[in-house]
Amino acid sequence: MKNVYEIGLLADFYGQLLTRRQYEIIDMYYNNDYSLGEIAEHLGISRQGVYDNLKRGKNLLIGFEKKMGLVEKHLKREYAVKKIMELISELDARDTNSNNREGYRKIVECLESLKED
Repeated sequence: MKNVYEIGLLADFYGQLLTRRQYEIIDMYYNNDYSLGEIAEHLGISRQGVYDNLKRGKNLLIGFEKKMGLVEKHLKREYAVKKIMELISELDARDTNSNNREGYRKIVECLESLKED
């Protein structure tokens, strides 16, 4: 997990486990697209300090994911919900029985509520 999206997602899940400074730097770099120089200027520290905190924080986030796997579980659940919704849509399109269609609609509503969590 090395790309910007993945680190941002890890920060969303595990950011509160980092120090305030590490989280702030990761958030500025990955979510707000600040450069190392901009972060250093904003926080009043050296670019090397920003780099060190960024590297340390990123490694911690990756370690948390290896131990807990919350992001992987979340992504698998999202994929499963999407796939089930596609299959329900296919069944709904082929089925002319109105009772079944109502059942499909209820299933889709339940799946939609899972996506909102």
